[in-house]
Amino acid sequence: MIKITGGKFKRKKLESISKFVRPTSAIKREAFFSILESYALKKSINFYENKIFLDLFAGIGTMGLEGISRGIDQVIFFENNYEVIEVLEKNCKKICRDDQYKIFNKDILKLEFKIEFKHISIIYIDPPYNKYDIGKLLENLQDRVNKETIIAVESSIKDNFQKPEKLQLIKKNSYGKTNLYLFVLK
Repeated sequence: MIKITGGKFKRKKLESISKFVRPTSAIKREAFFSILESYALKKSINFYENKIFLDLFAGIGTMGLEGISRGIDQVIFFENNYEVIEVLEKNCKKICRDDQYKIFNKDILKLEFKIEFKHISIIYIDPPYNKYDIGKLLENLQDRVNKETIIAVESSIKDNFQKPEKLQLIKKNSYGKTNLYLFVLK
């Protein structure tokens, strides 16, 4: 069973689907938001108020919904599996007001980003392991984000993607078979 780990909706249960998804574990979610909040304090950055969380390869929405629970204003989810989107929609209705989320049924790698990045403060990328070119996706994002945007990538420890030149790695943690990377613009 998956529950929100922090904020206003802490302990709220989320629906899941056993096939197609690998929800981010509670330990990784708590670690991610702890790192994020520590970085925000150090740099005097507000990641939540009037900001948007971009959840790529959203699955059931665990990361974006954690963001809503912790105070982010809106989440944009990208997911391209119809069965998973049905569960994602149910979870959003449990946690969000209707104006707090948008779900795009698109394959992120076949898409030109036609969304406004001005208020996006957090981008979370958690693709199926070893299936997508994360380096190419990061390259596509690096010219669209602002200086204060955090880009997080959850990937298999076996995935050796190339970090684009304009991004700086600020943190890398390993959790079993998973790495969690946090990047900002240089």
